[in-house]
Amino acid sequence: MTVQLEHANFTVTDPKATAKWLCDVFGWHIRWQGAAIDDGYTIHVGSDDSYVAVYAPPVAPKKATTSRYRTIGGMNHVAVVVDDIDAIETRVKAAGFTPINHADYEPGRRFYFLDGDGIEFEVVSYA
Repeated sequence: MTVQLEHANFTVTDPKATAKWLCDVFGWHIRWQGAAIDDGYTIHVGSDDSYVAVYAPPVAPKKATTSRYRTIGGMNHVAVVVDDIDAIETRVKAAGFTPINHADYEPGRRFYFLDGDGIEFEVVSYA
């Protein structure tokens, strides 16, 4: 039996801005966009096999005030596997984000960054 994660869905401040940097940094494309639950707007960004849905309600919600690592149901981070971690880090910086917490570990390398909405991304390479 094969099981694969199809997508994750995040609330963001501006789906169009988030979709743009996701495409620029990871080389993804917009799969779909349009009206969503509660009169909001969603964009699906990713590859042909999986994607990230970025959603915004009509009135911007408040940012979390507690650590996501200390909130039941909070999303701690999203990990993306890449072939060329150095090239992606260059793109992350060009998008205005600051790579942090670099580590080499068996079997690969990784770093993290926070986007403009405070969503933490982990970039991993097993190459």
